[in-house]
Amino acid sequence: MPRDGNKAICVILAYNCANVLENTYKRIPAPSVDRIILVDDASTDNTLEVAKRLGIESYTHEHLGYGGNVKYSIRKGIELGADYIVDLHGDGQYDPGAIPQALEKAREGYDLVLGSRFIDPRQPLQDHMSWARYLANIGLSSIERVVLSLPLSEFHTGFRVYSRNLAETVALDNTSNDFLFGFEIIAQARFWNLKVGEVPVRCSYKEEHTSISIPRSILYAFQTFRTLALYLAARIGFRTRLFAPPKAHV
Repeated sequence: MPRDGNKAICVILAYNCANVLENTYKRIPAPSVDRIILVDDASTDNTLEVAKRLGIESYTHEHLGYGGNVKYSIRKGIELGADYIVDLHGDGQYDPGAIPQALEKAREGYDLVLGSRFIDPRQPLQDHMSWARYLANIGLSSIERVVLSLPLSEFHTGFRVYSRNLAETVALDNTSNDFLFGFEIIAQARFWNLKVGEVPVRCSYKEEHTSISIPRSILYAFQTFRTLALYLAARIGFRTRLFAPPKAHV
């Protein structure tokens, strides 16, 4: 049967989120997607048991880390026939209510749609983001906006919509299995002139979530600078594995 090019699958990215999974799942605007699945990164709690009770189609694998789990979710979504893969954190931090608008944006021709907390720069603080994270995000995003020439208000969000075209264009296998994946995929999309856009998303900081720790945030910042250096090198012809030609990783 031919595809209409519009199938969207929402993937709940899960890691030890049993206690909040039901709330996250019930907040997903189900009519906006064709299928909801859960991809579990080898949780040690009863996440999979909760998913089974809720009737969520679930997949699991050995522990891969955040980036590894996202890559698995993208591949699984494509395997299931998706043209768009919505990645939603299972801890409920990002508001699933942004899914319809994000998919509408993707269907306008955007290969990567980010949910930005900073379109209204006052909103993160109103949602109780710490000042340290707030200033760090603004500082990093300001640098990245200039280097990548992308007019985005934020580069470090965990709410994403990936297109099949993006997954089949960039060197997905050559990206990090850790949190750095989130920035590397933006740099790859920019390098291959794919369309990157954003929509507003709300984010909760009142409860305990799976956010990256402060020490790892510092390491992550230096890693993003390295990624920018690799991007600039690739632009003048010195390509690394991260910016390999599309067919080089097939």
